[in-house]
Amino acid sequence: MVHDFWQMKRRTFLGSTAAGMGAAALGTLLNPHSAHAASESSGVVNPLHFPAKAKRVIFLVMAGGPSHLETFDYKPKLAELDGQPMPESFTAGQPIAQLQGRELKCLAPQHEFAKYGESGQQLSTVFPHIGSVADDLCVIRSLKTEQINHDPAHTFMNTGSQISGRPSMGAWLQYGLGSEADNLPGFVVLTSVGGGQNQPIAARQWHSGFLPSRFQGVQFHSKGDPVLYVNRPAGVTAEGQERVVDAVNQLNRLRNTALESPEVATRIAQYEMAFKMQTSVPELMDLSGEPQHILDMYGTPGADGSFASNCLLARRLVERGVRFVQLYHRGWDHHGGVKNGVATTAKLVDQGTAALIKDLKQRDMLKDTLIVYAGEFGRTPMAQGSGRDHHIKGFSMFMCGGGIRGGMSYGNTDELGYNAVENVFHVHDLHATMLHVLGIDHLRLTYRFQGRDYRLTDIAGNVVHDILA
Repeated sequence: MVHDFWQMKRRTFLGSTAAGMGAAALGTLLNPHSAHAASESSGVVNPLHFPAKAKRVIFLVMAGGPSHLETFDYKPKLAELDGQPMPESFTAGQPIAQLQGRELKCLAPQHEFAKYGESGQQLSTVFPHIGSVADDLCVIRSLKTEQINHDPAHTFMNTGSQISGRPSMGAWLQYGLGSEADNLPGFVVLTSVGGGQNQPIAARQWHSGFLPSRFQGVQFHSKGDPVLYVNRPAGVTAEGQERVVDAVNQLNRLRNTALESPEVATRIAQYEMAFKMQTSVPELMDLSGEPQHILDMYGTPGADGSFASNCLLARRLVERGVRFVQLYHRGWDHHGGVKNGVATTAKLVDQGTAALIKDLKQRDMLKDTLIVYAGEFGRTPMAQGSGRDHHIKGFSMFMCGGGIRGGMSYGNTDELGYNAVENVFHVHDLHATMLHVLGIDHLRLTYRFQGRDYRLTDIAGNVVHDILA
């Protein structure tokens, strides 16, 4: 009996120490960054690779694929050819989204364009508010991507890869720079909807992939409870809950002494963060302290689930140290009725976008906040009805603030808006340039997984110095 007892203790001891030492050794061999990443709140890029112009990013995602031809890229030649067959020289041998065997006709731009600001930026009149901040914008008209369907195109825009399961750009920034927020997640996602066909957005678009899961984005709801279970159950006090959290984390720390697992460290950090958020999130969502003129500028009473409300929340989030805020507006998928569809959806995002830029500027925060406005792809210059279909060979976006030159445009598509032909700006270039203004060399921000060093820009990407301030 005694012999059996000591044999059991011996097996337990050897098993636990072997597992702990083996897991630690294996983790170090497979991922030398993991222990550092799990404990270093400032991120692994410390010090920065070079001086940063931006400290944070707000990425405005126009989900569904907005038409560049009705928003940022005016094509008078396309207007001349309205209703005529699309020249085969553009489409022959090309993968296109339209139905095969049906005639492709040129569809003229459905909205007028005008010049805005001292810089004379040419923008669609569906964006009068964005036009008022034209001198702050760098409009890029030569963006290219590699996926023609919604979900994989979002995956490519978010992760730099067509393969699901890679870390999102917000997770990469968290890993590289850490967060300045003590009581909020460093990566927050907000969504709104309206104006068109509402393609779904999968939560894996803001996932951490093979990075430790504490770097993934946290979705906040802009209406009702922003986070599930953020309120304590009736009869539970803050002190009582804190004791429970402390006890659970003590058990997790005991477990982590054996495993040294980034996921156990994540669980500890997330319990603590969840407890802090029960105070910080209600304060974040309480807009009673916002002046009426600010609410009027955004065009929202706040907390109504609109894109404008989310823009105001984005400003409040970055004020509190959140590193990466991503706002999705689902409503840009206009396969039919593109004229009215673009006008309707633009009205839902125009005022809030401009207000966010103005608000940050008057708080002296735009200079170190990078704003990116982009969809997952653009729309075809040819049509088989009253709408436009998916297009990846040339479309538009804009960037502003955080080290980006304002009042300029970069790149061009051809005379019909089909191919990017001048200063082509690939999604990998967008990621490389974004990391650059944040002080990160995109070639050096890597993570070893399954025997390979991965990065956000995969094996491509160039910093576009021409658009830097």
